[in-house]
Amino acid sequence: MKTIGLIGGMSWEGTATYYRIINETVQKELGGYNSAKIILNSVNFAEIETCRSQGDWDKAGQIISEAAVSLEKAGADFILIASNTMHKVVPMIQPHISLPILHIAKATLMTLKEKNIKKNELS
Repeated sequence: MKTIGLIGGMSWEGTATYYRIINETVQKELGGYNSAKIILNSVNFAEIETCRSQGDWDKAGQIISEAAVSLEKAGADFILIASNTMHKVVPMIQPHISLPILHIAKATLMTLKEKNIKKNELS
């Protein structure tokens, strides 16, 4: 099992949802007492929200990059950002780490394509 480097805190409630769903999925797939191997770095949402509201995406990218670097050093195999909006800074993060960043939108798109679900079917 690979270790997920989860960047959370945007908001903590959203992070808790990601954590729960990831573990429910692992338990469903593997059964028994299995749970996900996760290293969590929870950033301070107030700092991220200030950056977002001021349009300071460079600073937001720096904060998320530092979190990603710490997760790589801690032994994560890949990074998952527990926020759709913050995927905007992925191009700023990737040069600082050698790990892949799983983009939730790309994973969602792959699932929709696999199930042959079209836009007009989502309304």
